Amino acid sequence: MPSAETARLLPPHLAALRKEIEGYARGYGLDFFETIFEVVGFDEMNMVAAYGGFPNRYPHWRWGMDYEQLSKGYEYGLSKIYELVINNNPSYAYLLEANMDVDQKLVMAHVFGHVDFFKNNFSFAHTNRKMIDEMANHATRVRRIVDRVGIEKVETFIDRALSLENLIDQHRPHFRNPSEREKTAAREEEEKRAIEVHGFKNDREYMNQFINPQSFLDEQRKKLVDERAKLKKFPERPERDVLLFLLEHAPLERWEADVLSVIREEAYYFAPQGQTKIMNEGWASYWHSKIMTEKALRDSEIIDYADHHSGTMATRPGSLNPYKLGIELWRHIEERWNKGQFGKEWDECDDLRARRAWDKKTGLGRQKIFEVRKHCNDITFIDEFLTPEFAMQQQLFVYDFNEKGASWQILTREFAAVKGKLLQQLTNFGQPLIDVTDGNYENRGELLLTHRHDGVDLRPDYANDTLANLAAMWRRPVALETMGEGKKLILRFDGKEHSERKLE
Repeated sequence: MPSAETARLLPPHLAALRKEIEGYARGYGLDFFETIFEVVGFDEMNMVAAYGGFPNRYPHWRWGMDYEQLSKGYEYGLSKIYELVINNNPSYAYLLEANMDVDQKLVMAHVFGHVDFFKNNFSFAHTNRKMIDEMANHATRVRRIVDRVGIEKVETFIDRALSLENLIDQHRPHFRNPSEREKTAAREEEEKRAIEVHGFKNDREYMNQFINPQSFLDEQRKKLVDERAKLKKFPERPERDVLLFLLEHAPLERWEADVLSVIREEAYYFAPQGQTKIMNEGWASYWHSKIMTEKALRDSEIIDYADHHSGTMATRPGSLNPYKLGIELWRHIEERWNKGQFGKEWDECDDLRARRAWDKKTGLGRQKIFEVRKHCNDITFIDEFLTPEFAMQQQLFVYDFNEKGASWQILTREFAAVKGKLLQQLTNFGQPLIDVTDGNYENRGELLLTHRHDGVDLRPDYANDTLANLAAMWRRPVALETMGEGKKLILRFDGKEHSERKLE
């Protein structure tokens, strides 16, 4: 049941629509947090959208830039935000006051789909469900730092930190990570057990306590531990979470570490949304389509609904529409499991005519999509359920821009290439995999990072800017090992200029 706060925010006719749509959503089995809707104008919607959906963020110029872009997009008829929802408990969503009732119902149904996904998908299990309060706390912390340090220094540092916010380990929240103190204590204990010190050779055991006293043995053991420590790599294993490494080891001022921790925390909060964009948007679209067409749509609203729904599903050249791909793949999964198109017998059937007519009437589709909604992210969703039949039906292909013809062209429709391209775009948000591999590179206190090359070279301008921003935080030169033109390269920034060295 909606709370008193929910009812207060909505005018009576929208509150009635909300109650109706929520009843349909729960009737289909959706399980979501309490969702609070607020009606706002276009200007307010653009302001909230510029803040990433939150009513309050730390001060920075990019929010104003995003607001101007959104405002101009609406003013010139290039874009329009229909819905905005926050992963929080309770969840908050915004409705445009200028929308027709059919749009409000569509948005409400779409939002309930999103909130069901937020609550139940494993990727969001470790996110902060009180992030609205946390964002407000972040804003307060940064504003206090601005008052002490000055807006220019803080904004310059935030610029650097935001350029590095993708250098996190998106899988880290799913594993318990010991603190640095715990790791150090465990490492020292292991070293003590591994190092045996016998002292001077002695044939007479009763004289051992005089020839090799315990204090002498402890001193010798400490020397060996120190010698081993000098030879060890730092970090011992590649560290994917570059921001954490900087927080623990870079010579940051206290206020810089505080700001960087804010950027890192927010990056981890938003990471699951990047990991599940296709699934999440497809899931919400699937349910708004089902709720509207089977329950909530009035005869007079059919044309408007069809117009607005089709606009969401449209695909532009040179881009992937997560709404369209997601909803169609959810429908494909449901149809397969309703017809029994899975299992050993199905996999071994190579008769195309038999596969097209296959229908065991198992009726397991609804159960299956709820199971997938809980356990998958975009990569496993595509890897497990994208089939050759689906790719052919949806006419998927790999494309590229032909500079000579100044147009997009199809490179291949081959299924393995299509699937491989999709998975490559989704892995690590389609961004390069970068690890910290040495915090004392060539014994000079420099920082070395390594690019896990997947066949796509780094953009030199992006790489150089990243090195410069890292060097500003590390206060020492920073190097990056990567590949270029089939050869290993070391890109380096010493604080003043960039250099490049090929490795044999």
